Amino acid sequence: MKLVVVSAGLSVPSSTRLLGDRLAAATGADDTRVVELRDLAVEIAHTFTNGFPGPDLSAAFEAVAGADGLIVVTPVFSASYSGLFKSFFDALSGSDPEALAGKPVLVAATGGSARHSLVLDHALRPLFSYLKAVVVPTGVYAAAEDWGAGGLDARIARAAGELAALVSGTAGSAGTPARPVRKADTFEDVTPFEERLAGLRPTG
Repeated sequence: MKLVVVSAGLSVPSSTRLLGDRLAAATGADDTRVVELRDLAVEIAHTFTNGFPGPDLSAAFEAVAGADGLIVVTPVFSASYSGLFKSFFDALSGSDPEALAGKPVLVAATGGSARHSLVLDHALRPLFSYLKAVVVPTGVYAAAEDWGAGGLDARIARAAGELAALVSGTAGSAGTPARPVRKADTFEDVTPFEERLAGLRPTG
């Protein structure tokens, strides 16, 4: 599984990066790359002024587009994701509108208070749904008091397991093969009800 962690943490060390690392480790991925947005801030800004991503930002875009799954982690600023975080994904979608289409994404955030935990559902989930990604059911928010608490470990394990299952194409628990797609499951092959009903009517 090729996994990319996008971390918008600004400090060193960063609790945002730490959360991303723990989530990645819990997935069991054998190939993980971390994209630190603070290192790309200048190139992200230049992208909006000249329309072209620099070499490091281009490499980050390629890594994200080529990943089997993403873990995205942002600190909470003003009850939402950070401007740097949003700018990166704005620049990515401007470069390739389909970069995240169908890609499994685990959303996570860090903050000083548990009161901001709704950022996952009110800001992050709508953003990645708009970008056509497949957002895993469980998001992870870590407040200052959560570090070292057993509840955080459980949420990390659950979310990471959901991401791994989506990436591997399993349904339910890991190791369970996904149900094959049948023709009847696709909209193109569904016979309209009126046609089926007409076929049941007696002829002659």
